[in-house]
Amino acid sequence: MTNSGSVWGGDRIRLDDYLARIGYEGDREPTLDALRGLHARHSAFIGFENVDVVLGRPIPLDLETLQTKMIDRHRGGYCYEHNLLYAAALERLGFRVSGLGARVRMGDDRLRPVTHALLKVELDGEDFITDVGFGASGLLEPLPLRDGTEARQGGWTFALAHEKKTEAWALRSRTEDGWMDLYAFGPERRYPVDYAVFNHYISTHPRSPFVSRLVVQRPLPDLRSVLIGRELTRTRPDWSSEVREVAPEETPEVLEEEFGITLSGADAEAVVAFQGKLGDVP
Repeated sequence: MTNSGSVWGGDRIRLDDYLARIGYEGDREPTLDALRGLHARHSAFIGFENVDVVLGRPIPLDLETLQTKMIDRHRGGYCYEHNLLYAAALERLGFRVSGLGARVRMGDDRLRPVTHALLKVELDGEDFITDVGFGASGLLEPLPLRDGTEARQGGWTFALAHEKKTEAWALRSRTEDGWMDLYAFGPERRYPVDYAVFNHYISTHPRSPFVSRLVVQRPLPDLRSVLIGRELTRTRPDWSSEVREVAPEETPEVLEEEFGITLSGADAEAVVAFQGKLGDVP
């Protein structure tokens, strides 16, 4: 916590620049409509990506670096980067925001470590979860933190279930084959220092899913775009999908046109070289 009492850096965020970056022109009071608008615009305009991780660079989580990268350079990031920047904006706007940590499931029942960051906002006596950093399968708007909550967001449906045995909450998404757990989270508050520890593991450990392949995603109301390695998948709400291989030399263009991520000339060259070292897409 800073001397000013700011947990998330709300006193240091360049709010006008952030709101311009996501194209938000709505209410700046801490209302549910504002929270919905901010969440939706951030998810749509700042892509999920791990370019710096695969290029072997550290991932600083200080607010100044996040603003330079995600606002000024029109880059994206992964969950810690997204939700730390978003939390600073929410705090500045007067929202009561706290951090949570989740175990990613993606339909897998194995116990995994807490590695995902999400946020909780208390508003008019009710708690909402809001998460702009889960990639293509993620929420498009906040969800009330209530057992049995179910909501249609664009063409996608989400739900929350409270698991009484473990006291965990499961965020679920309806798929072509039924409900799938995206992740599970508990009530323990998390802080930027916690995310710094998680971030070190995710950005450096050889077993991390982000260190050996490019992972770029974007959730939209009518389209989920995912680039894993060289394979680009575009999925519609009717579960129809298009899959194609992206040649290394076209990767920077795809990142910009499909995901809204702008690379510098040097970064574009480095990504093309990295992609060129991958084996053929199976």
